[in-house]
Amino acid sequence: MEENSTSQRNQVVLEKFFWEDDPSDKDANFKRDVVLYTQEDPMSTVSRLSRNLNIPEGAIIRYVLCKWAASGSDALLETGPDMVNKMSDIFEQAEQDDTPEARSEAYQSLRKIVSWLRVPLDDSDYRNV
Repeated sequence: MEENSTSQRNQVVLEKFFWEDDPSDKDANFKRDVVLYTQEDPMSTVSRLSRNLNIPEGAIIRYVLCKWAASGSDALLETGPDMVNKMSDIFEQAEQDDTPEARSEAYQSLRKIVSWLRVPLDDSDYRNV
């Protein structure tokens, strides 16, 4: 059976990334993270997990990549689109007003939202109050 391009793409080289910092690059924060996290070799951890859990290394690597790639969608599903829009609107209003008071008000609003979202994490008996 002939290999297709998808199975060929499943083989990658784990390489370090070097980049000369450029604060004007719109992706600078991400690139800084890639530089930081690619300087170490993750295979000792992957190999140990593989050996200790009896899971193939490739399956662990695939899991990590898929989990990371889906994390934005997972966060949206867990938080809910209405809440994400509400938080985004708070930032947009503060940026539009562009005053220290508006930024402070935005901070307080978001602090209250996060406090509300944390209730089930902080108090497992919150429904019985």
